[in-house]
Amino acid sequence: MIKKLLQRVFKPSQKSASSKKVASSIIARIPASTHRINRSLISKAAIKTTEGLQKAGFEAFIVGGAVRDLLLKKRPKDFDVATNATPEQVNRIFRRSRIIGRRFRLVHVMFGDETIEVSTFRGHHLSEEGDAKVADSGRILRDNVFGSQEEDAVRRDFTANALYYDPASEDVLDFHEGVSDIQAGILRMIGDPETRYREDPVRMLRAVRLSAKLGLKLDPATERPISELADLLHDVPPSRLFDEMLKLFLSGHALESVNALRQHGLQHGLLPLLDVVLEQPLGERFVTLALKNTDDRVLAEKPVSPSFLFATLLWHEVLLAWKQYEKQGNKAIPALYMAMDEVSDIQAEKMAINKRYSATMREIWSLQPRFENRAGKRPYSLLENPRYRAAYDFLLLRCESGELPAELGQWWTDFANADGEKRQSMLQPDTTPRKRRRRRTKKPAAATAPESGE
Repeated sequence: MIKKLLQRVFKPSQKSASSKKVASSIIARIPASTHRINRSLISKAAIKTTEGLQKAGFEAFIVGGAVRDLLLKKRPKDFDVATNATPEQVNRIFRRSRIIGRRFRLVHVMFGDETIEVSTFRGHHLSEEGDAKVADSGRILRDNVFGSQEEDAVRRDFTANALYYDPASEDVLDFHEGVSDIQAGILRMIGDPETRYREDPVRMLRAVRLSAKLGLKLDPATERPISELADLLHDVPPSRLFDEMLKLFLSGHALESVNALRQHGLQHGLLPLLDVVLEQPLGERFVTLALKNTDDRVLAEKPVSPSFLFATLLWHEVLLAWKQYEKQGNKAIPALYMAMDEVSDIQAEKMAINKRYSATMREIWSLQPRFENRAGKRPYSLLENPRYRAAYDFLLLRCESGELPAELGQWWTDFANADGEKRQSMLQPDTTPRKRRRRRTKKPAAATAPESGE
């Protein structure tokens, strides 16, 4: 106790101590004249965040994927900042900010519609100081442990992500030869890959996603343990798996990523139905078309609906279950709802899809039978449904894959674009048996009470 007290009293300031460590461990300090990062691609909010922290006397750098993307001449989607300021200190500096997170506390700093995520330099999770917890499998459950910039660089997953950019000096600080790995087209894990995957199994998904997205080849040592450790994903909270899978599917390289997932046996812990679907010729064509369509929209910077995407990935299992329930004697619509429940329950055991997406996903599925009814007033009411557009796009995908005749999709395209008279002429004869109306029997008139005086 006395020793620790003396260490605290005579410990050098956080800033000076970390500066000495950084100076002795940086492999390379790369100036702007060498790295040639285009400052116009950097978020003004990220620059304001680093400036605010530096003016308050702290170190602050743009870190991770943003620096990696800037070196690859790509515009980053998100900007993260790392600092030696604690979350409470960051929160006091920026009026519009909030502390979030349990596993590791972070600060979200808001500038208009943009949010910059600020993290304090992280220390080793096995350190005596700080709040950390590790499962028997080696997975880190909680690691609120602060440290130096050198320790923070060691804690990052890949060398390409252990890069720090200082907007003030415009230097890039490289601790693990990340720049040379990027130039060589290699994605390499920092430290022993098996240990790092056990600490956080989601890193296996990240390796597959980044390799496909950035066109970087996985280093052999980084790739080797993935297939053997795939089962570790079963212990990861479903919400984390969903977030990582969403990033994978919206990377613009979903098709390549799904193939890589299957190659490494990772899909079993995420989309257990995907293998079954891809073994069916129609299912494989349907999913391939859906993923390609998603990639095209992402790369064209068009909006993409996660609900639509997951609806396509699970549709052919819904279709199979739907037919089975119909064979058991259930009517079409109840059978469809039973199939949707079954598939959703199986999927939720592995990777729970966020409720706001699953609700829309089920609406898209439930509208599909209505497209086959082209008589009477039903087509008009379907056009007015809030989910019509998503369900219509889903129908076109079904037609393009060969599941339904192309004529059905064309009819709905023409019907939606036609005027009133043309629409009326396109309707098919209504052969649905009409329900007989029940005749109302008149109730006998109630006897009127005699007026007073009679």
